[in-house]
Amino acid sequence: MSGRTGWALVVTAEHGGNDVPRDYRPLFRGHTRLLASHRGWDTGTLHLAAELGRLLDAPLVTASVTRLLVDLNRSPHNPRVFSPITRTLPHAERHGLLERFHAPHWSAVRREVARGLAGAGRVLHLGVHSFAPVLDGSHRKAELALLYDPARPAERALAIAWIRGLRAEMPERVLRRNDPYRGKNDGLTTALRREHPDSRYLGIEIEVNQKLLGRDGRFPAWVAESLARTVAAALPGSARRAAGRRS
Repeated sequence: MSGRTGWALVVTAEHGGNDVPRDYRPLFRGHTRLLASHRGWDTGTLHLAAELGRLLDAPLVTASVTRLLVDLNRSPHNPRVFSPITRTLPHAERHGLLERFHAPHWSAVRREVARGLAGAGRVLHLGVHSFAPVLDGSHRKAELALLYDPARPAERALAIAWIRGLRAEMPERVLRRNDPYRGKNDGLTTALRREHPDSRYLGIEIEVNQKLLGRDGRFPAWVAESLARTVAAALPGSARRAAGRRS
């Protein structure tokens, strides 16, 4: 896609599955329901990320290990990188989890970002996530949301333009920015923002409401298709946005 937009794209899914490696299964005995819940994984994101990567012709980096083992969307120094199930493990075992699962994923994403920067000079990183429609008794109205850091002007401009494009295409959908989470919270995109300036790296997390999941555990085709159709025009420096400003 970089040839059409001047931006390289990278698509990732940090919570794509709820897999438990064989040697850690004793830790999760009696936690089957917890593993299947939103606390175990972001349902539907592995397929959605793959579809976005295909439609955008973007490299894809995904993970399917449960976030209850180690959370790949937390910085390694964040205490919440470990769940209550793994937080009390000896230090050496927790370090082993970071080395075995966390570090390789972050390294793979960094490699793709570096490759995109070397080729196009600027990268849009899309982290694909999903959220439970009800949490602690609170009903989340958003169906699709974009998370970003409002202190980074290019990210803010992209999110505003992208949501505007999505609303024009899908006026019946409930679309939000920085909802139900804040885009500047600790995570992979936040860490990468510290490594690259706003002019070269944009980190947007896509959040999709799990109420949209079909019986097959996948999101409907319109989610990936609408995101892919509208992102190019929203990117800073895109021809369509420039034409709009001139009109």
